[in-house]
Amino acid sequence: MSTGNMRRAQLVTPFGVGAMSVLVNGTSVITAGLDHWYEYDHTASMLALEEYQEHDWRLESRLRVSEFRLPPDYRYSGSSTNQRNVKLTVPVLRFPLWCFCPYCKRLKKSTLTMRQQEECKDSSHATWKYKPKMAQVPFVAVCSRGHLDDFPFDKWVHHSHQPGCAGVLRLTSRGGGGLEGQVVKCDKCGKERSLRGITEPSRDASGNESTALTERLVGPSDPYYCPGARPWLAEKESPCDQPIRGALRAAGNVYFPKVESSIYLPRVEGAVSAEMHELLRHPAVNTTLRTLHDAFEGAVTVEMLRKSLERNVPAELFRPISDEELWAAYLDFFGVGAPKPESDESPGDSELLTGDDEWRHPEFLKIREEPKDDFLAGKDPGIDDGLRATIGRVRSVNVLRETRALRGFTRVRDDVLKLSEGKALLRREPLPPLQDWLPAYVVKGEGIYLELDQDELSRWESRAEVQARADKIAKQYGHVAAQRGRQERALSPRFILLHTLGHLLINELVFECGYSSASLRERLYASTAPGRDMAGLLIYTAAGDSEGTMGGLVRMARPENLRAVIGAAVRDARWCSTDPVCMDAGERGQGPDSCNMAACHGCALLPETSCEEFNRFLDRGMVIGTFADPALGYFSNLEI
Repeated sequence: MSTGNMRRAQLVTPFGVGAMSVLVNGTSVITAGLDHWYEYDHTASMLALEEYQEHDWRLESRLRVSEFRLPPDYRYSGSSTNQRNVKLTVPVLRFPLWCFCPYCKRLKKSTLTMRQQEECKDSSHATWKYKPKMAQVPFVAVCSRGHLDDFPFDKWVHHSHQPGCAGVLRLTSRGGGGLEGQVVKCDKCGKERSLRGITEPSRDASGNESTALTERLVGPSDPYYCPGARPWLAEKESPCDQPIRGALRAAGNVYFPKVESSIYLPRVEGAVSAEMHELLRHPAVNTTLRTLHDAFEGAVTVEMLRKSLERNVPAELFRPISDEELWAAYLDFFGVGAPKPESDESPGDSELLTGDDEWRHPEFLKIREEPKDDFLAGKDPGIDDGLRATIGRVRSVNVLRETRALRGFTRVRDDVLKLSEGKALLRREPLPPLQDWLPAYVVKGEGIYLELDQDELSRWESRAEVQARADKIAKQYGHVAAQRGRQERALSPRFILLHTLGHLLINELVFECGYSSASLRERLYASTAPGRDMAGLLIYTAAGDSEGTMGGLVRMARPENLRAVIGAAVRDARWCSTDPVCMDAGERGQGPDSCNMAACHGCALLPETSCEEFNRFLDRGMVIGTFADPALGYFSNLEI
């Protein structure tokens, strides 16, 4: 099988464990589990994991792991004296297994480890000098518990869970658009059946949500449930009682990665330099610290640290480092004496990690000040007089460090996923907590933080018409959540306002700074919970390359620049290129799950990598008002 190249960040999202991608030769593959990500040839290479290890103490505590690891980068060869991490690859497996001949339409099932394209050996090609290559079918089957299987062509055409006929199957096209034109036919018994409806939802005899594939393969009296296949782990099938549905392998509902992100917060601001953090990655330093901590936990002193390091590490490395910074580095590395991240979750809910106000509150408290650390630094650039009525605080975030870790995935829907269930989808054998790790990548960049004026926000939120408009979105999402078994969530006016404002500003910054829209990202700090009142917005670089540190966002935080950007964003929002349709359609709901009001591709939508909510919960009316009530918006009176 031909190999393929992929950026390391893409192996966290969108092509992480369990996701399908296409190689350069057209072969569809699925990213294998974490069990074999760092396998290497002992005779030709040496594994140095410290090059891939990353730490974020808050995120490690949240996801209950000891570390994060960057996906391995491929190095074709090393030097004669350095063969570290040479030829490390991320394994992939061939999927789907069914393939068909583009000439005779014959179906054949391959294997997960098949490296070459299958050749069609049908009798109709017996006289051909070169046998035609078979292509993988575009259909798979998925269930809501994350399982993925080949589409059951043999069972579907024979209307049976265990068909007795083993004839040659063919996937033919009878013309016409849609799946009804795709027909599976058995040469031996002559049965044939269209694929019409295989992707559709359905209802079982009790009225519960099901699928057409489950209910119609044989009939409602004998439903066909998911066999529990996990091909990315090369595991045998285990029974699953969930309905299963057909899907196109490139469909958006086949894979929803669950990525948790964290802005790095220093335990003690300025105590540990970036150089010291890098030195802690040295294998000898790392091993020495862990050995001391395990042997003398609670009794380690700075003298013991320095003497142990001098025996194992060249003295020149630590000679310039003071005892204070060395001790601070030790405390930071193990979190000795540091309080755990605040949480008011009950034990039963501790695995439900999405939408926690308490998770972002420490970030909010730190960023809104003027932090001074090598990994998080910000300044107060001031606020233009024309914005003081609406904006209460602005910070130029000169340096930030974000870690994004994959903790699992869902299929069919982007539902809530428990931590343990997500981890179980990533590897065959669970690891003990002290050795557990998750794939992640680190973004180092810059940003703009702005906070709404609390007094003006309180007056605006107290208006009945504002709350009524927010309730329309909340009601629609509540209806969708009830249908799909999701948790309900509160959608406050400030959340919708900040979210929409973030999208409008990113669209404007793309033109002002020259960034691509996919290289900027929003981070929302919106809460009305007692003790965690937040109304902040961070827009920061989301790219891991040089585009993340050009300084463009920091310059745009200057008072005169920010006034121009916010003014242009508000001015452009007052008339969408699809108005009046966009504003009028918004009254009935539009966009994903109909959870947007006045927001469409012409005004407020972003690439999904830039949005925290998959382009849902947006409404220009909250920002600039509506045609019927121009004074409804928070920025309706902004002079631009």
